[in-house]
Amino acid sequence: MATESRACRAILLREGDDVAVASAPIPAGARVEVGGATVAALEPIGLGHKIAVRDVAEGAAARKYGQVIGFASRPIPAGALVHVHNLRADLFERDYAFATERPTVPEPGAPRTFRGYLRPDGRVGTRNYIAVVSTVNCSASTSRFISERFRGRDFRRSHPNVDGVFAITHKGGCGLAFEGKDHQILERVLAGFVNHPNVAAYILVGLGCEGAQAQHLISTRRLRSRSRGEPNAAPPHVFTIQEEGGIGRTVEAAVAAVERLLPAADAWRRTEQPASKLCLALECGGSDGNSGVTANPALGAAADLLIAQGGSAVLGETTEIYGAEHLLTRRAVSEAVGRKLIDRIRWWEWYTQVLGAEINNNPSPGNKLGGLSTIYEKSLGALAKAGSTPLVDVVDYAEQVRRPGLTFMDTPGYDPVCTTGLVASGANVLVFTTGRGSVLGLKPTPCVKVATNTTMYRWMRDDMDLDAGTILDGEPVADVGRRLFDMVLDVAGGEPTRSEGAGLGEEEFVPWTIGPVL
Repeated sequence: MATESRACRAILLREGDDVAVASAPIPAGARVEVGGATVAALEPIGLGHKIAVRDVAEGAAARKYGQVIGFASRPIPAGALVHVHNLRADLFERDYAFATERPTVPEPGAPRTFRGYLRPDGRVGTRNYIAVVSTVNCSASTSRFISERFRGRDFRRSHPNVDGVFAITHKGGCGLAFEGKDHQILERVLAGFVNHPNVAAYILVGLGCEGAQAQHLISTRRLRSRSRGEPNAAPPHVFTIQEEGGIGRTVEAAVAAVERLLPAADAWRRTEQPASKLCLALECGGSDGNSGVTANPALGAAADLLIAQGGSAVLGETTEIYGAEHLLTRRAVSEAVGRKLIDRIRWWEWYTQVLGAEINNNPSPGNKLGGLSTIYEKSLGALAKAGSTPLVDVVDYAEQVRRPGLTFMDTPGYDPVCTTGLVASGANVLVFTTGRGSVLGLKPTPCVKVATNTTMYRWMRDDMDLDAGTILDGEPVADVGRRLFDMVLDVAGGEPTRSEGAGLGEEEFVPWTIGPVL
């Protein structure tokens, strides 16, 4: 009977909600316990999917999290599956109530620390890499050839404090308007990575005739060498294939330069640092119906703990807070900060309309299989990652996070593009929640994967770092959040993540491209 009772339980997230979320598959005909009452399932309800707890009239709003997730496209009787066949994402007005519900930051408790690399600018690295940066796709293979020369031999035996040499490659750098929006974004992203606290030193590799010239990047972004053994004002090393005499000569010259950088990079040492030096990137991908029930609220709790210590957290994916943005504007520290967020929402409405797309053309097929029905439902669950502290700032894509607390960054929802921007902002740890099983990693920042359900966690255990599905079995969200926060500190101090162990993190570098390719 205990097993049957567990199998027929659904989670009512807020009193007054019209739907509950299945914590395990529910067979047709089962009597389901929902918030102290019972409802008979009229049809099978999958894990993470929604069961109606009361009748919802055609055209009426359906609520989850105490918020509108859509409107009934047909009458929905109590006990029915609520999904894309009977729920649609009609437009509706949101009350932004700017800065009217600004919460307080929780008390920090005992000071927490981690062992990191204190850089001259005051930021702290959680890793210690050398980067080989391609300014254009035409030099991408050459950049990879350079980095691969440091994989076939065990250079870490003589340089144990260097986490690796990795290549930053991409598909852009030419065919763009010179000094236009895409050129500015690419330069901002590349500067964010070479100046990242997890990068000890770097070199730039170009072709020679591209639009995104290395020297332009250096001058506009005021780049300087980050090698510890060189003067602070030294310009970065630049290798241009056409000037070096081809790929082979470029590779040899660049490899020699990296070898000269290794001793200085290896001279860095980890020291005890306060948790306030952490900037946590918050991301979800391959979401399911339990993302907003387990992993995302747990990540929100961990973010609250970090912010209470004086740290920073940065949330992105403007297209995936759509329909829930009013919950952030109310938490904004000022009306000006809240309006910056709405300005970005309005831009996205314009941008998608101009290109013949719909901002609410979401969730993805995988999201729907996992139980998500509308963009509003997906956004409300995604926003749980943001915890409960005030929104202190709204920044452009790849702009550096400069304030402690919760910052929102304007990014697309596509995971590689979003995380590229978040890492470029200076985030030195990334936490990625997933219900379907996303496997992203992004050097130079370690990526912690959090599974929303135990079934997927066990199936993909080699790729997942933490199981938040225990919340469905009764473990409090706050407890999982504390375990996740402890894991973040361990990872920041050098504990490898599953994605690092798998060697992920270079192919996922994808700067945002907004305009046409010329």
